[in-house]
Formats: sequence, structure tokens, C-alpha cells
Amino acid sequence: MAFNPNEPHNELPPLFPEEKYWKTIQVFEWSVKANRALAELKGRLSAIPNPQVFINTLALQEAKDSSAIENIFTTNDKMFKAFTSSISDPQTKEVLRYGKVLADAFEQVNKKPDFSIELIEKIYRGIKDEKDGIRESRVRVGNSFQTLYTPPAGKDILFKMLVNWLEYANNRHDIEPLIKMAVLHYQFEAIHPFKDGNGRAGRILNVLFLSVNKLLDEPVLYLSRYINEFRSEYYRLLLNVTENQDWQSWIVYMLKAVENTAKYTLDKVLAIIKLMEHTKNKIQKEAHDIYTFELVELLFMQVYAKYAFLEERKIASRNTASKYLNKLVEIGILEKEKIGNEFIFKNIALYDLFRDM
Repeated sequence: MAFNPNEPHNELPPLFPEEKYWKTIQVFEWSVKANRALAELKGRLSAIPNPQVFINTLALQEAKDSSAIENIFTTNDKMFKAFTSSISDPQTKEVLRYGKVLADAFEQVNKKPDFSIELIEKIYRGIKDEKDGIRESRVRVGNSFQTLYTPPAGKDILFKMLVNWLEYANNRHDIEPLIKMAVLHYQFEAIHPFKDGNGRAGRILNVLFLSVNKLLDEPVLYLSRYINEFRSEYYRLLLNVTENQDWQSWIVYMLKAVENTAKYTLDKVLAIIKLMEHTKNKIQKEAHDIYTFELVELLFMQVYAKYAFLEERKIASRNTASKYLNKLVEIGILEKEKIGNEFIFKNIALYDLFRDM
């Protein structure tokens, strides 16, 4: 049956392990490049004593960029400040929910490395702050002028397709994981199991799949930045698989996204490490009486700090925390700002590093 964008795509082909989507020279070459870049990032992070330093800031970039693809916008400043004060901006709240869902799901698959409908629905509910699950109604993909794609309709059909997706995702058959991730991502977007939030759920599943297949130890690779930059190509190639079964172009696009993002993320990690070392040396030289490595780590776990953070991590009492943070303002590491009835302290150089991300 010919594809009709105005009719539910209930003829979406299931995924089978023996499909030879990847047997081309171009796919093989990009697979090597992507795996090499990802291995370098993973290796560098594994050599860092406390990679948690990078998790909050880098994972938030994935949350921000993935949400931006769906026209949900916030700023780094609003996100970073959200950890120090209450947030009323609904878009920032939605982006932060994405970040929390990503972190929670990453922790879950590290304990139990399997995908399930329950996990997928949990991701959706967390992103959208909803209580429903797999949709029952028909939806369309496109704009106000044109329907580009109508996903499968009928709850039984959707469940059957998701079961096939899960079998393919959980089966450890001999398929290059990055290629398999690209195939799974297309299929999830084509199934479109929820009334909204499918793109963001699918991009979280990408990161989880990398973890389950031991390609990533921390949720720091955010493909959404690349997808956002080449958004029209992303949607064009997705549709081209549906219309023409052009898997090669789609898989190469995703492999390029992995390679580009891994290199970019590694550059940011190395820049943060360099900045941490510079900050440590500056404190030791100009404020040696307050220096501890735990204090330096704290300054890089979030862009903004406040007195309570030092108390919670048992670095200093309330009065001493005030002394420490204000001293860091004096020597130019932090910048002080009052929000409501309390002060927050911005790591100036770290803020600048993320400003253009």
C-alpha cells in the first residue's frame, strides 16, 4: 500500500534483526568515526574522580535543546537559577522536568538495563506532567497548512508496534549499537505513541540506549544540539525513510550527530577541567585560608551557589559559608546577586563558558 500522509500509517513495517540497513561503505565509515569520538569522550570522563561535576550543567543543555526542538524555550540563566530559587516560568519548569526525567531514567536503566512500556510511559508522564499513557486518539504531524505524516492509530496497533520496538531494543543481536540506535529512533518517532512529547521521549531513549550498551557512563551526550542546528534535515530524512525506505541517509545523519556532539562535549569537558584547575590555583593563591577541593567542586556542580549548598555538603556552617562565598566575590571568582530575601553567587567564568551553548 502506498504511503498516504493523511491516513494513519498502520502499515509501518516492524523491525527485524536481519535487516541490512547498515551494509554500505558510507555507513561503516561514519560508524567508525562516531564510535571513536564517543569512546574518547567516555574514556576522558572515566578518568575524572568526580564526573558528577559535569552532570548538572551538561545534562541541562540536553534538556534545553531538546525542548527547543519542540518550540519550548528557556535560557541557561533561568535554568541555572532554578536550582537556587522557585521558578514560575512554565517553559523553564517544563525544561527542568525533562532534565529530571533524563537523570531518573538514566539511573533506572543502570540498575536494570532493559526497556519496557512502563519505562517509556514514565518518561512521557514526567516530561509532560501528565497521568495518561499510550494514546487512544488519532494525531497528525505537520503544520497548519499541510499534514506531513499521520502516525499509526488504534491502541492495540500501537502496543503491538511498541512490543516489536522493545524486542528489537532489548535483544542483544549482533548489530552495531549506534546504527541500532538510529533505527530505533526512527521507529519510535514513526510510532508516535503519545499525544505529545514524542520527540523528547525519543531523544531521552537515545541516551539511555547508549548507557545500556556501555557506550556512555554518564548522561552528558546531548544530540539535541546537533538536531536543533540541522532540524529541517532531521525531519526531511525521517520522512524519507517512511516514503522511500532511505535508511542509509538517515543512519549517516545520526552517526554524524553522535560524532559531532561527542567532540563538542569533550571540548566543553576539557574546558571545564581547565577552568577548575585555574579556579583552584587562584583560591590557593589569593584565599588559601578558605581553600578546600570540596569547595572548588561545589562551585562547578552548579553555575549558581548559595549559603545552603555549603551547609548541605558540610563544607561550612551558615556564618562560615557567608565568609567563603563573599571572599570569592572579592577575588573575582563569583558575582553576588540578590533574589527575593537571599543572595546567590554566580561562577562568572563557568557561566560565560555555557552562555553560547
